[in-house]
Amino acid sequence: MTQISIRVSLLRLAFFLCFPVMGMAQEVASLFNYVDPKIGSTGLGRTFIGPSCPYGMVKPSPDCTCKNNSGWAPMPEQVDGFSQVHVSGTGGGPKYGNILVTPFLGALDKTSHIDYRKYEEIRLGYYDTTFKNSGIRTEITTAERASFYRFTYPQSSEKGLAVDAGFFLGESPVPDAREAQQFVGSEIQILSNHEVCGYTRIRGGWNNGRAYTVYFYAETNVPFTETVTWKGTTITTDKVQFDSGKKTGALLRFPASTDSVKLKIGISFLSCLKAKHNAHTEISHWNFEKVHQELLDKWETLLQRIEIAPDTPEHYKRMFYTGMYHTMIMPVDRSGENPGWTDNEPYYDDFYAIWDTYRTSTPLITLVDPDREVDIVRSMLNIYKRDGFMPDARSGNCNGRTQGGSNGEIVIADAFVKGLEGIDYEHALEAMLKDATPGGNEEAEGRGGLIPYLELGYIPHGIPRAGNRTIEYAYCDYAIALVAKGLGKEELYHQYLKQSGNWKNLWRDDYEHDGSKGFILPRDEKGNWLDEVPFGNSKIQKPTFTYTPLTMEGPWYTPWWSMFFYEATSWEYSLSIPHDVPGLINKSGGKEAFEKRLDTFFNKNYYNVNNEPSFLTPCLYHWIGRPDKSSDRIHAIINTHFNDSPGGLPGNDDSGAMSSWLAFHMMGLYPNAGQDYYLINTPILKETTFRLTNGKTFRIKAEKLSNKNRYIQSILLNGKEYPYSALRHKDIVAGGEMILRMGNKPSNWGKDLGL
Repeated sequence: MTQISIRVSLLRLAFFLCFPVMGMAQEVASLFNYVDPKIGSTGLGRTFIGPSCPYGMVKPSPDCTCKNNSGWAPMPEQVDGFSQVHVSGTGGGPKYGNILVTPFLGALDKTSHIDYRKYEEIRLGYYDTTFKNSGIRTEITTAERASFYRFTYPQSSEKGLAVDAGFFLGESPVPDAREAQQFVGSEIQILSNHEVCGYTRIRGGWNNGRAYTVYFYAETNVPFTETVTWKGTTITTDKVQFDSGKKTGALLRFPASTDSVKLKIGISFLSCLKAKHNAHTEISHWNFEKVHQELLDKWETLLQRIEIAPDTPEHYKRMFYTGMYHTMIMPVDRSGENPGWTDNEPYYDDFYAIWDTYRTSTPLITLVDPDREVDIVRSMLNIYKRDGFMPDARSGNCNGRTQGGSNGEIVIADAFVKGLEGIDYEHALEAMLKDATPGGNEEAEGRGGLIPYLELGYIPHGIPRAGNRTIEYAYCDYAIALVAKGLGKEELYHQYLKQSGNWKNLWRDDYEHDGSKGFILPRDEKGNWLDEVPFGNSKIQKPTFTYTPLTMEGPWYTPWWSMFFYEATSWEYSLSIPHDVPGLINKSGGKEAFEKRLDTFFNKNYYNVNNEPSFLTPCLYHWIGRPDKSSDRIHAIINTHFNDSPGGLPGNDDSGAMSSWLAFHMMGLYPNAGQDYYLINTPILKETTFRLTNGKTFRIKAEKLSNKNRYIQSILLNGKEYPYSALRHKDIVAGGEMILRMGNKPSNWGKDLGL
């Protein structure tokens, strides 16, 4: 062998010795590869598909004929362009869709440039498509407060870009149409041969909120050779279109010799100058790949806080890490971007809505990113300080849509019992008590129907959402009681603990349905049970219809917002007493009757997988000593309704609520929000390791887990037998290991919750 061949062989050996190490490091460092933004994007999921930083203020993506709250719709729907602000997974009327940019070919003579997609590539932090008609390729990535585009044009002498400050989602020709966004004003200005700025002002949307203003600053790396602007339907050569209550925009021409144009768009809710600052601070260069990599690095830091077994099936990896990803898209961090007030406190917006997210998203963020959750809670308290109430559903810098209880109370209690530091809990209790005091805009904040609730101990039929409000107020009162007790306020504790039992005042003991006895049903202000309820609002004929535990909707002309229960039936809500399951079991006739009730609920398909009031219900078997049946129900639900396809979520993701429900159950834990424990179920993942921010780790390992061995036989917690089916939060954050010994038959393990 020659000296040269020896040298080459040695180099090859060194390469192959190093390669596995590099590969392993890459595998560990690339959990973001398992995030698929397409999961849940079609059907009811409505997840956002565009690039987003964790809790990022800017969320650019295509807008496809305004058919979805996220702006996007699958091919072959048309594309109007790409706007910079969106929400994820929401139902109801759309919000945002502001500052639309659209590359085009042709003369500067029209304001709309609709096109169609040849293909789409969607992955974490990156979007790519090429238009069919124009042949223009658009690539998108983003920073937290500035989006970044790369347009690749075909050969043409007429390469253009439209910037539309008047575009938004959910437009309606009806003034003040409920849940529709309405145009207020816009302005646009050509600052130089490579800069454009302006704003759009919109009101309404799902939360029927007051006007919000999105300012923008757009800059290209290639100078414009020609510009025009428009106001309404009139296109002129003017450099500025001031706000006169009409839609405005600009058309930009680039040199014919240009193949590629890069565009950065800074967004602000304060001013164009702040938008420019955001653009230049967050993207100080023109390196598209660098911006994308920085985004991936931010996500990787968070995703690595939960590590799952390397041999986990690929589709489970995608489902799990995408679930984590969806959980951390919203709420949105707008610290330093609040037009309402100026201070040093964190500011978050787009709580859309806490009624959805408090159950699973909040607890998951607390585990993965507790410092972030502290900031979110502090923001909620500062909103109370400045606006008078904590948010329940807030967007566009405006509170709105309290769907049931004032659910900020449960978020506060969850932080308190789990020991999150850096929160003024005395101030928090004050905010909680404000929610529990009559006053305010009943739709947007606080508690509607609170006066009869305090006088009667329930909300009578005739007040919208009387059933679920009574139940949820009782839970919120329990949250107040927990915090009051922890702060040594015994009188308040006893007062609100007593009120937490108010759900029993709508429990009709003698009502039977499908073999179960006792349901939460309508009652009038005089205490009478109502078998017949009014059919609509007619004051002449006064028709009625029979109300049963399966009634969900009234007549077509009666909005669901005004029903006795919000988005669910009595069968669902009569099992939704998360703070007093033992009391619920007693009211249902004892453990045997309760088990039969649960079996009926699932076997008759009364369970609604896509709605939050039923989130906890599959776990209720724990309270009767049958965690094996909880696990069977959970796995059947996941196997039937969840997967890693675009239709892989069975209902609105609701800002990550559905995704975080899935993520928890895949790990074999489930939180009872506002309380300090997690229910232990059979996991889908064989091994999960929490890399906690305190430097410790907590590992869950299911030994011999398989489709056959799906029942927990026993548990070792830090080497000691653990007979209970619930685990305290403190046991996780202390670090350690929980070993689940699995077998093929239900066992005696978990007969007691241990609470």
